Amino acid sequence: MIVESEALRPLPGINHGFFTREGGVSGGDYTSLNCGLGSEDDPAHVAENRAVVAAALKVDTASLATAYQIHSPDVVLVRSSEDAARRPRADALVTDRPGLAVGVLTADCTPVLFADAENRVVGAAHAGWRGALGGVLEATVRQMESLGADRAALVAAIGPTISWAAYQVGPEFWDAFMEEDPDSEDFFRDDQVSGRFQFDLPGYVEHRLGRLGLGLISNSNLCTYSEEARFFSYRRSVHRGEKDYGRQISAISMTSAG
Repeated sequence: MIVESEALRPLPGINHGFFTREGGVSGGDYTSLNCGLGSEDDPAHVAENRAVVAAALKVDTASLATAYQIHSPDVVLVRSSEDAARRPRADALVTDRPGLAVGVLTADCTPVLFADAENRVVGAAHAGWRGALGGVLEATVRQMESLGADRAALVAAIGPTISWAAYQVGPEFWDAFMEEDPDSEDFFRDDQVSGRFQFDLPGYVEHRLGRLGLGLISNSNLCTYSEEARFFSYRRSVHRGEKDYGRQISAISMTSAG
């Protein structure tokens, strides 16, 4: 049910998980651990699934915070269960309070979990191509620094995301990246079948993180599109003509004692 990062697992006082689609109560296209509040799944099932996640992270269900994600560089500070209940419009959450979990929902986009165990700050970012290009990762690190984190001590873990082999994009995509970030050229490959490009989203996310001088970066190298039994995938659902799709959650929390 949970994929753990080998980089985050040893950190004292840190609980985290890249949760798969397994271990929940939802059915049909949402089978089974769908945590997407914006999906058309039964809200009672989503609530029960989120309670499973909260328990695994050792926090109350009301203390599991996720955002209304808008593919932005916006980051929100969470310091109470009241903050968690607001579901702010943003794509990253950070906290320095034990007993709170911050998380992001994905179904092909890249989840990134951050922790500075020594200075007691954690964060979670949702990095689709727009967010990554727009600076959501850099903004998350800056917000964590504002709470006392040291970027040289920060660990960043990249979770399951769509791989380049399954991610075909058009020339307008190339144009947007070349205009904004010419260094991204290496993350595009010619797709000989479609005549389009294949884009390496997790590789690009790792590249952006690598510019920041963090202490450690890890990549799960897991593909949401190809591993249907384990992960939801928006693109796979579109290719099949399904009307909706589930969302897996990636989240991190701190215990009271580091």
